[in-house]
Amino acid sequence: MNVKPMTPEEFKLFLEKSVVSYAKEKTRSGNWTEEESIERAKSDYKRFLPQGENTENNYLYSLHKDNSQIGSFWLAVMPNNTGYIYNVEIEEDYRGQGLGKLAMKEIEMKAKELKLNKIELHVFAHNTTARRLYENIGYEVTNVIMAKSI
Repeated sequence: MNVKPMTPEEFKLFLEKSVVSYAKEKTRSGNWTEEESIERAKSDYKRFLPQGENTENNYLYSLHKDNSQIGSFWLAVMPNNTGYIYNVEIEEDYRGQGLGKLAMKEIEMKAKELKLNKIELHVFAHNTTARRLYENIGYEVTNVIMAKSI
């Protein structure tokens, strides 16, 4: 697998896909209504990446295999030398092949290059596949948010 900084064209596609995916996840988790989800997702991405792929302290990469883009990831540098993974995505046709694990190793290598001490991420509770991957490669639960509709 090859890892390359996202090009402006790749970033545009990443943004389009990520906004929709994030909106769906926030809706599925009960955080947002479906009606508001796309606008709220666009707003969050604009806030976190105001200069797009050139936003300071944010590193966006495309993952390639055999000359095809198979995924992407977004790593941000936070205070206290902590990295925060905002997004890891493997294209659907390439899932289940161990590429998510390889992507996480690539993220760790980038974090080491940036001299980060720790990496954090958020995973939606319903995403059991991702949770299993993260736990299997050494990530530990540090916070749990629970909710009840009334």
